[in-house]
Amino acid sequence: MEKSRSVIAVVGPMAAGKNYICSKLKEEGWAAVDADILVHDAIELVKEKILETFIPYAESQNIKLTNPDGTINRKNLGRLLFSFPELLKIQESIVYPIITKQIENFIDGHDKTIINATVLYKTPELLSRCEKILFVTAPFFTRFRRARRRDHLPRRQIFRRFHAQRNLLREYQKTGIPIEIIHNK
Repeated sequence: MEKSRSVIAVVGPMAAGKNYICSKLKEEGWAAVDADILVHDAIELVKEKILETFIPYAESQNIKLTNPDGTINRKNLGRLLFSFPELLKIQESIVYPIITKQIENFIDGHDKTIINATVLYKTPELLSRCEKILFVTAPFFTRFRRARRRDHLPRRQIFRRFHAQRNLLREYQKTGIPIEIIHNK
């Protein structure tokens, strides 16, 4: 007989405080998997496909996609992808299958799992395993200051990401999964 597993999603826009909420839940015995970290690993796993796909676009924008050590320059890749939403969808189709499998394996290894992700709604097979969504939000300028301090991104790039995430709550409301909104300051 398979034992029951509890899975919740901790979602919300960039720099809203998802990691803080996850750290508090971990203190209560939850195991957390961070989709952002898995994306970084997945990008390196499929580096050749990413470069083959995006180098022509990057070159046209004078963006270098690799670091001196040969790894993917994630900041530059992000700059390219958030400038052209159609490219973001292509990148997601390359890395999401890898991330989905990794998170499924993580869930299967724990009784109580938190999935920390911004855009979990883009992987319905994972979202369907969640019994509840914790939607973390914070004031715009608080998020902006956190993003600048944490990620050292140019203002324009932060604004592009914020703009791309403007309808997140609406996307999660479409799922029918119970949502608890957490206002983080």
